[in-house]
Amino acid sequence: MRIGIDVGGTFTDFLLTHDDGTSQVYKVLSTPDDPSIATLCGIEEMALDRKMAIGDFLDEVEVIVHGTTVTTNAVLTRTGAKTGLITTKGVRDALEMRRGIREEQYNNRYENVRPLVERYLRCPVDERLDYKGDVITPMQVSDVEDACSLFKKEGVEAVAICFMNSFENGQHELAAREIVREKLPDTYLTTSCTFLPSIRYYDRISTTVLNSYVGPILRRYLDALLDKLDNLKFKGILLIMASNGGVVAPKVAGDAAATTLLSGPAGGPVAGVWYTGEQGYDDCITMDMGGTSFDTALVKDRTPLVTTAGEINRLRIALPMLNVVTIGAGGGSVGWIDEGGLLRMGPQSAGSKPGPVCYGLGGTEPTCTDADLVLGYLDKDYFAGGKIALDLEKAERAIEEKIAGPLGLGLHEAAAGMYNLINTNMAAAVREVAVKQGQDPRDFPLVVAGGAGPNHACRIALELEIPLLMVPRESSIFCAAGMLMSDIKHSFVKTYATRLKEADVERFQALFNDMRKAGVEMLKSEGFDSRTARFVYSLDLRYVNQYHEVEVEVPMGMVKSCDFSAMAEKFHPMHNKLFGYSLEEEGTPVELINMRLVTVGVTDKPRFLPGEFAGEDPGKAFKHKRRVYLPQKKKFAEVPVYDGLALEFGNRIEGPAVIEQVNTTTFVTPEYRVLVDKYGNYTMYLASMEDEAVRRAGL
Repeated sequence: MRIGIDVGGTFTDFLLTHDDGTSQVYKVLSTPDDPSIATLCGIEEMALDRKMAIGDFLDEVEVIVHGTTVTTNAVLTRTGAKTGLITTKGVRDALEMRRGIREEQYNNRYENVRPLVERYLRCPVDERLDYKGDVITPMQVSDVEDACSLFKKEGVEAVAICFMNSFENGQHELAAREIVREKLPDTYLTTSCTFLPSIRYYDRISTTVLNSYVGPILRRYLDALLDKLDNLKFKGILLIMASNGGVVAPKVAGDAAATTLLSGPAGGPVAGVWYTGEQGYDDCITMDMGGTSFDTALVKDRTPLVTTAGEINRLRIALPMLNVVTIGAGGGSVGWIDEGGLLRMGPQSAGSKPGPVCYGLGGTEPTCTDADLVLGYLDKDYFAGGKIALDLEKAERAIEEKIAGPLGLGLHEAAAGMYNLINTNMAAAVREVAVKQGQDPRDFPLVVAGGAGPNHACRIALELEIPLLMVPRESSIFCAAGMLMSDIKHSFVKTYATRLKEADVERFQALFNDMRKAGVEMLKSEGFDSRTARFVYSLDLRYVNQYHEVEVEVPMGMVKSCDFSAMAEKFHPMHNKLFGYSLEEEGTPVELINMRLVTVGVTDKPRFLPGEFAGEDPGKAFKHKRRVYLPQKKKFAEVPVYDGLALEFGNRIEGPAVIEQVNTTTFVTPEYRVLVDKYGNYTMYLASMEDEAVRRAGL
């Protein structure tokens, strides 16, 4: 058996798969104070379902892939480790100066983000390298020793070392590292020359500090989780989801903690590749609406898009991560009225404690889930398969008092306003992730996930004019499924700033060879057969005197032959697609900034069992009819409700309808039709897409 685990803000999701292709879905409420409690509760529930002791159950589990929000939450709540910074004299304030660009240029009251390291713990060292890495000023050892004394006195748990131009020559950083290790042997330590040897000082220092800030938190969590699993006699493999869409061993994650800052959402695009690939699609947009947040990402040519210019809580992180746009929109998003008397939804969330009002756990603020219940999209007696009884009267009262009354609206009019507004917010996020990559969202199937996603998907798709959607049967635990489909991935970068055609062949090949060797060693340390590894080469290129560069993937053959002209030819059309112009005809030189390599260790994937064709009639899955609000018509209607797990391959449903599963509910608006594929996934499509949907589903 294999288990994928995604720790979310409201629920912790589990997917359990078996070698025979069968699988089961589990959800438990998250435990923010100690996420491992929810993790073990879910595993215990799996064991109880099989009438097994938890130790005996784990003895049959081969792999656990775990996505964690530990580092994310530490940054968002600023509860990371007390961190000290050792940096070059004269630039200790780079964390506050950043790149000199104000985020809101016309807002004179906009406050700068507070650095993770207080100024008195940013210790300058008299040393300097020039842009080539040559020593101008030797490192003053006493400055590093003084910094260590201060850190020890102040109880610093983690140290970050980042010197100017150390990406070209790491000797000063490595010397400082040895001193810190001697003086402060128990502190968590990150050096930029080994962690992120790339150009741009603010990006590098911010990322290095982030790694040290969250490192002790993640390492303690992983150590505690491993201890608990060891006590339960777990002998399988534990892997941790990384932000780049790959998985790594716990030790690797602990040493490079910042690589897990978007650990959970990274599973979504990976799952999207698999689900759409089964129907022959190479591209898709994924959306995942959970209890707290909404994540969306674009997949092109079966590859989730990656960015190296990400931010978390306004703090720059320059590590490769899947380009996931996240907004505060989920089932727990709170509805409120702003100072101007306008209705808002989120970004604040009721989370799992106290949760939406209808949960009856003490929540008092009306949420998206409360609105969904009032509008009939949720069954108060079948939420979580009947495990959680929803209080309709409390939800109605909260919306009436907090939204409807102050706005002078009726109850259902106010609930519909909440529903429509949060859909508009999510549609804007989907549009952003596509348009920023020069893509039209109408050209992509929309893969819908999350416990709340299928309830809102049709309205989001209608706003974006997307004609086809896919709702995986495992949509409620989409990221957990993606984690089981992920390969081991290690990302490397080396800066080599030069005009591309003038690049030194020997240096170019040596840098890639060094990265390849490091990747192979990491795979070996994780017990992986490096002979089956794949290597993905790419370059950060731009036109001379440009500010931004474009990452361009290049084939291995082109790298080995050092065909720089062919590399430039791949860059021009990509630049044109992203920015609307190319300078190829003008003969503008192309400049190389960074060289990148991703080492991929291909893992065994779970197998899903296809079903037999059962005909078009969904009658066996029909449950009853229920009054549901139809947004387009602005009125209630009696619509059929189906049991999602009883639907079979080939079944068709006409909207409007509701499809219920234990962990999610799908609302099909009148504009869409539904076709069930051989894996039990729902393809929702407009009438104009029927022939295409039928063909793709293999009918």
